Amino acid sequence: MKNVLITGGTRGIGASCARLFAKNGYRVFVIYHKDTQSAEKLSKEINCISYCADICNYEQIEYAVDDIEKKYNHIDVLINNAGIAQQKLFTDINSDDWKNMIDTNLNGIYNVTNAVVKNMIKNHSGSIVNVSSIWGVCGASCEVHYSAAKSGVIGFTKALAKELGLSGIRVNCVAPGIIDTDMNAHLSKEDIDEICSQIPLGRIGHPEECAELIYFLSGERAQYITGQIIEINGGWNI
Repeated sequence: MKNVLITGGTRGIGASCARLFAKNGYRVFVIYHKDTQSAEKLSKEINCISYCADICNYEQIEYAVDDIEKKYNHIDVLINNAGIAQQKLFTDINSDDWKNMIDTNLNGIYNVTNAVVKNMIKNHSGSIVNVSSIWGVCGASCEVHYSAAKSGVIGFTKALAKELGLSGIRVNCVAPGIIDTDMNAHLSKEDIDEICSQIPLGRIGHPEECAELIYFLSGERAQYITGQIIEINGGWNI
């Protein structure tokens, strides 16, 4: 049985990935930070194994990864999905805002990947999919720190793909547009309608659609795909 580790795996895109991978026969491990109720609910639903850990804390992540590898030998797929967002004028972003954003959305990916990839290299096998954002591709006003962190994820993906290719490990990235998740729950109907008017397909995306793309990139049908940044945004950024 193949094993998949999903960060931010109890809600939104992460939970949709957990359900899809479980449906297709994977043993699913999820890392969450605070939402114990959602973690317990998902565990009962799909029989996944959850770990409460802060991706900003390397020791906590290392403990979770070591526990998985000791009990189940290997992690075949890593989905770096956990992240935060914040809207602020650049002049209002303070040093704590900046540090928290970079620590979570960029340093967190380093922590988890660094802990997982050593065994992947040893096994000469593995797939990593990182979740960036449309704003990591083209930038967003009032989200400079978020855009910078998500752009960093793209550079991280391309560089690591080049480094790990000969070790049999693929590294790809998805860059979603506006997706119907808790992260965008603050948007009003008017905001959503305005956004949809700019999207060729005329609607926002669903987390299940992102999960399908992530699942494809993780699997055997994508064996010749690595280092790619694939946008999923209904044509919003063409």
